[in-house]
Amino acid sequence: MGKSRFIAMIVALTVAGVFLGGAMVWAAEMPQKPKIAPPCKQCHKPDENILRGTFTSVSNKANTIQVQVGPATWLVTYDDDTKLVGADKWSKIPKEKEIGVAITQKEGALYAASVTLKPPAKIPESQLIKVDEVAKLAALEPERGNFVLVDSRPAARYVEGHIPGAINLYDAEFDKLKDRLPKEKDKLVVFYCAGPT
Repeated sequence: MGKSRFIAMIVALTVAGVFLGGAMVWAAEMPQKPKIAPPCKQCHKPDENILRGTFTSVSNKANTIQVQVGPATWLVTYDDDTKLVGADKWSKIPKEKEIGVAITQKEGALYAASVTLKPPAKIPESQLIKVDEVAKLAALEPERGNFVLVDSRPAARYVEGHIPGAINLYDAEFDKLKDRLPKEKDKLVVFYCAGPT
């Protein structure tokens, strides 16, 4: 082998090493996809074996479901052995329904051992307010009616549309945003969201 060919080979190997080394450092520094959505952290601790987010879609042909966890989307396979809790069949799960997916590896893919739908919240009747009562309050306006309406949905949903006069205080960020609540303790505070979950 000639000297120029040897030098060219050394340069090529050096460049390849720098590229591969940089790629490995880049991959090591890449953030991992989240496994628990921010609203779920209010009640659940992170668990490496459970995805907590919202149901996005199902493909019965490919036997996969998509789970949205914050900004990340997970594709998880399922089969007849996957336990489905809270729905009779996949097609009955509403889009954006909160779910917990017990995951494992099976044949090199992420596999759902079970999928559990979040049950509806159990709120005492005494703490509920009827829609017509909220409509009457909204007509009075907050200052005259001595109340505050709180839209506890994410900001993007609030911007899409909200009850006039409502403030936005996303429930997953309650501790950060609670200063938006009135200081006066005699005001009626009415929280609303996309429905009981």
